[in-house]
Amino acid sequence: MPILDLYEHGDHRKNLAHFATLASLAAIDGEINPKEKAILEKFAFKLNITEEEIKEVMKKDNKYPIETPHSGEKRYKRLFEFFQIIFSDHDIDEGERKMVERYAIGLGFSPKKATEIIDKSIKIFTGKIPFEDYFELVKRES
Repeated sequence: MPILDLYEHGDHRKNLAHFATLASLAAIDGEINPKEKAILEKFAFKLNITEEEIKEVMKKDNKYPIETPHSGEKRYKRLFEFFQIIFSDHDIDEGERKMVERYAIGLGFSPKKATEIIDKSIKIFTGKIPFEDYFELVKRES
C-alpha cells in the first residue's frame, strides 16, 4: 500500500506526518533502538496511528523527508501541535523531551533556541508559567 493511501483525512494525515517525522528523527543516527521504539509506540498511540501505518512508516525503503516550513509561524505551529500531542496525557517524560528537541532542530531551530522554546512550552503546557508571562499572553489577546 502506498504511503499516500494512508493520508486520508486532514487531521489523521497531519498526525501521520508528525509520526513519520519522529520516526525519521529516531533513525537519523542509524537504527532505532528499543528506547526510541518505545517512545515511537507511545506517540503512535497518542496520534492514533494503526499498526499497519507504523509498519509502512518504519520500512527501511521508506525515507520521509523532514519538511521544514519556511515561515517561522508555521514552525511554531508544528511545535504547538506536537506539544498538544505530548501533553494529551498531561505529562512529558525525558524520552519525549529528547524527541521534541530533535523535532525542533529538524524544523530549523538552532539547538540553543530549541531548548529555550521547549523549556517555555513545557511551562506553558504544565501551567507553570510566571505571572508576568501569563499577564503578557492574556493582555495581548484582549
